[in-house]
Amino acid sequence: MGKVVFGMAMSLDGFVNDRGGVGRLYPDFDAFRSGEVLQESIATTGAVVMGGRAYEMGDPDSYAGNYEYQVPIFVLTHRVPEKLPKEDGRLTFTFVTDGFHSAIEKAKAAAGDKNVTVIGGANTVQQVIRAGLLDEIQIHLVPVLLGNGLRLFEHLGAEPIELEKTRVIESPGVTHLRFRIIK
Repeated sequence: MGKVVFGMAMSLDGFVNDRGGVGRLYPDFDAFRSGEVLQESIATTGAVVMGGRAYEMGDPDSYAGNYEYQVPIFVLTHRVPEKLPKEDGRLTFTFVTDGFHSAIEKAKAAAGDKNVTVIGGANTVQQVIRAGLLDEIQIHLVPVLLGNGLRLFEHLGAEPIELEKTRVIESPGVTHLRFRIIK
């Protein structure tokens, strides 16, 4: 059975965006998209759990055939949209309104032996971590100090979370760190 994994670019001072968005964390997004780390994630992902805001940020009708992950996507939301997005034979959308546990369970069933990749902002990953549903965290550490913005690891609770470093990949402009959550 696959793992539940999350990855995100983060500044050296722990921010995942600033007032201007995420552009400073992805100075060469095309290089990131074609890079080894994302391509490996795409190859090992069998399903995606996506936060509602992440879903709404893009153009859902453009996902079929164009989005990196052409797999079943389970969108965490409080309400199912009136207009459903385009799908194809590989990429499908399921809108999950009954919480993270349900979304992860459905995504694991769809993924089979492959991983479930969690896509979303800090709030999404914080909730999945607090629920004890995440197996791995991948941080793409960008050598910039943003000074303010949204921190990835706030609001996790008072209990420490033990991590084991499993991989480090140095690339120009970013260091990719992978950690296993010790449960």
